[in-house]
Amino acid sequence: MTKALIIGGGIAGAVTAMALQKAGVTSEVFEAYPTGADDVGAFLTVFANGLEALRVIDAHGPVVGHSFPARRVEFYGNDGARLGERPIAGTEQGDGLGPRTLRRATLYQVLHAEAARRGIPVRHGKRLVGAETVGTAGGKRVVAGFADGSSAEGDLLIGADGLHSVTRTLIDPAAPRPRYTGQNTVCGYTRDAADVPLSPDTYTMIFGKRAFFGCTRAPDGEVWWFANVPGTELDRATLPATPPDAWRTRVAELFADDDTVAATLVRATGDRIIASNAYDIATTPTWHTDTMVVLGDAAHAAAPNAAQGASMAIEDGVVLARCLRDRPDPRSAFRAYEKLRRDRVEKVVAASAGMAKLTASGTPGRPSRPGGSERGDGAGTDNWLTGYRIDW
Repeated sequence: MTKALIIGGGIAGAVTAMALQKAGVTSEVFEAYPTGADDVGAFLTVFANGLEALRVIDAHGPVVGHSFPARRVEFYGNDGARLGERPIAGTEQGDGLGPRTLRRATLYQVLHAEAARRGIPVRHGKRLVGAETVGTAGGKRVVAGFADGSSAEGDLLIGADGLHSVTRTLIDPAAPRPRYTGQNTVCGYTRDAADVPLSPDTYTMIFGKRAFFGCTRAPDGEVWWFANVPGTELDRATLPATPPDAWRTRVAELFADDDTVAATLVRATGDRIIASNAYDIATTPTWHTDTMVVLGDAAHAAAPNAAQGASMAIEDGVVLARCLRDRPDPRSAFRAYEKLRRDRVEKVVAASAGMAKLTASGTPGRPSRPGGSERGDGAGTDNWLTGYRIDW
């Protein structure tokens, strides 16, 4: 039986492991962090296409059970004028699998709990530093080395190690680096905004004069908000140490001259604020070798504006598992996987980059998906995106 080494224990890693198990491939997950998810303060939306991919491996239930619906999006100008409303893409599903909002850490936790229930091993504190392919009497094998001096051996290695992927550079040392989009994404949560009128199951999107803002109210009354803030790339090592009040002050000032609820919500937020840089990778020329392959953000990172990062990673894991089930050797499976996925994911990357430029310009127009950190209305009602289904 084929054994896969999955590098990265995030959303992509957990889904890929469960999909491989369904395909009859054993796997072991190696996570660099000692306890698991980083970016614990952000939230996201999983759209119908992502949920349908999870349904293929019967893992959609926990995600639906720990999230709340996102049915509509309302647009406002900086003067407070309502610009319009539309259903969020995928809401028309009618089978319970319309778009769902939840914290990134919650998605991580429920997927890992489900993987653990299925007996899939996850090794924490295993930061990949190198990998090599070796020939054996039974064929090619891959040996992964970790920063703690340990190693692991398998038939193939899957890089689900995210935006700053080590696996991507092992496959191709000349692989492109992530490109900073010119925006920081700031997220916050407040319970001190009960008097701010927000429609239920709705994202309110605001084109401010100097930044873009979006928010939604959770079923318990808490308001979840994000802002796309133009600025220089911040040092990733020191970014988590920036005091929340510094971000609160900066973001509130950007919306202070607008006649909207944005500044009020930001000022009502305590210390539950987190910021990150927004990146993308327009294309990764080489996705695989004979024994190694990348998926999710490691292969095709999109700016967060299209709100499809999690769903694309979920789709990748299920499609790759199906290809490995149906083809005799890893290389032919990797080729089939790339053929099935490259055009779709690069189209999402390009669409998201266009949305980022639109929101940065402050021009209301008719955006496909204005927004921040994987939240909002996907890519409008385009069926090519949320209507995608995997035939297992």
